[in-house]
Amino acid sequence: MAETALLPAYLIVGADEYKRSHAVERMKARLEKSGMAEFNLDERDMTRDPAIDDIIASLNTFPMGADFRLVILSGCDRLPKAVSEPLVEYFANPSPTTVCLVVANTLAKNTRLYKAIAKIDKKAVVDCTPKKAWEMPKQVVSMARAHGKTIGIAAAEELVSRAGEQSRMLDNELKRLAQMVEGSEITLADVERLVMRTAEVKPWDFLNAVSARDLPRALELFRLQPDHSEVRLYSLLVTRLRELIYAKALDARGTGRELASVLGVQSWQVKNHLTWARRFKMSELIDALSDAVEVESALKGSADSALALQLWVTKICTRG
Repeated sequence: MAETALLPAYLIVGADEYKRSHAVERMKARLEKSGMAEFNLDERDMTRDPAIDDIIASLNTFPMGADFRLVILSGCDRLPKAVSEPLVEYFANPSPTTVCLVVANTLAKNTRLYKAIAKIDKKAVVDCTPKKAWEMPKQVVSMARAHGKTIGIAAAEELVSRAGEQSRMLDNELKRLAQMVEGSEITLADVERLVMRTAEVKPWDFLNAVSARDLPRALELFRLQPDHSEVRLYSLLVTRLRELIYAKALDARGTGRELASVLGVQSWQVKNHLTWARRFKMSELIDALSDAVEVESALKGSADSALALQLWVTKICTRG
């Protein structure tokens, strides 16, 4: 199969460092096939006093023994006008034998540099915006393949919980796991055994475990929450129970898809609520919410508020 024709410029923009570096490495690999990469690759760090005249000259240089020349300009987030304007002028009539990669963590769409590259082709802008938290486990499943391994969604979720949501850190952990795990699959047990928890446990993980009625997981995550966070967790759990009651009622009427609009949130924020709500009877959810009044009193007057919340969580997960 013939390789896709290259554009004269690409804007690789977004805070996902893994995506950015992966896009750059793919282009480098394509150049290296010519065997002449060392004569046709020019990498510049634009955060260091860039010599713009030299860069423009490099962009207009013909490739040597290869189909194209590759110029990589990293750190293009805040270029001074004296640097960005010559680039804008160049992209209005770029060299057809050079590929320029403009790499930035952030670059506003209303800047002249962004517009100049976007005007070349709709595919010229490579979006490296980080995935939302709930999307990260699926990305981890995909990332594992690059290291010759598979990983299930449960193991991926645990890896994200332990290592955090930064794709570069996750990729480093996957690379290490791939070297340590003998089989073809990285399992949940492998992650629990080999990955130390460096990321702070988020309350949403705790809420999700309670919603799934996974008591061992819920209690584990509860113990990992910051000290003196019981009142906040109580408030969040009350809100979650109300959300599940809404989900249960809408589901019973066959209008579960309306949950996000009813709650006034994005659909991804209630992605699993219907699944969780179906694990409860409506009476169980109402009783759990009714118990909140007693729990609130215990939180205010008890020296051991953690125990009061733990008992409530146990009751929610095991009721019925």
